[in-house]
Amino acid sequence: MGAIPPLSSPEKKSVLHICKREMLRPLRDQILRISGFEVDSTLSAKEGLMKFWSRPYDLVLIDVEGESAVSEAEELCSQIKTAQHQQLVAFVCNWRVAIMTDCPDEILRTEFDPGAFVDGVRDAVTRH
Repeated sequence: MGAIPPLSSPEKKSVLHICKREMLRPLRDQILRISGFEVDSTLSAKEGLMKFWSRPYDLVLIDVEGESAVSEAEELCSQIKTAQHQQLVAFVCNWRVAIMTDCPDEILRTEFDPGAFVDGVRDAVTRH
């Protein structure tokens, strides 16, 4: 696998990454940082909301693992969008979960492929 090039913009885009998977969260955070993003992350939705209120983000990225996590992710998305309707929110999930929700602005449907993950985040922040 080749290196993932950093963002070309001199201004780093900021991402709030909310992911309950302790093994996956730091890996995704590192991949995003290496790719030129500024990243804050947390394992809990409650702490994620506190971070969201503390500063602006270009993207709130919510990991949705399994069908049972959809309702919590949608509630978090709804709270964020109600507070700031213009906030860009994306879910990271598999295809089966992706067809169950329409809350976020973007859905990154990738099995864990670092290049596809970063491309999806880049596409989301540059499109909106």
